[in-house]
Amino acid sequence: MSKHSGKALDAVRDSIEQLIIESGFLLEAPFSWVTISIRYGLKNDEVPHYGKINKRYGDLPLSIEVDTHELIDVTLEELTKKFKITVLKALIHAGKKYDRPTEMLEAELQK
Repeated sequence: MSKHSGKALDAVRDSIEQLIIESGFLLEAPFSWVTISIRYGLKNDEVPHYGKINKRYGDLPLSIEVDTHELIDVTLEELTKKFKITVLKALIHAGKKYDRPTEMLEAELQK
């Protein structure tokens, strides 16, 4: 596994949190927040796995798998980009499922 995972995940979390807030993704949503687990596996999921909205905390749990073979010997920049694309895809899918605004997320994915 890449030695850069922690730093890459921190960078992605910080930038995506801001996008979620600015885009209005959470306004009047049936959940108060989204938690995303990136699972290391043997394939790249295009569609996240959904958990039930947590009644106590209000978060929507998502998980999405990334192929570990693509994470070997990557730079911090490459890993950050991979994680960011993965998280954006998961959020966009959830946004469409729950009728949330995804335009800003989709624009970020195109960068």
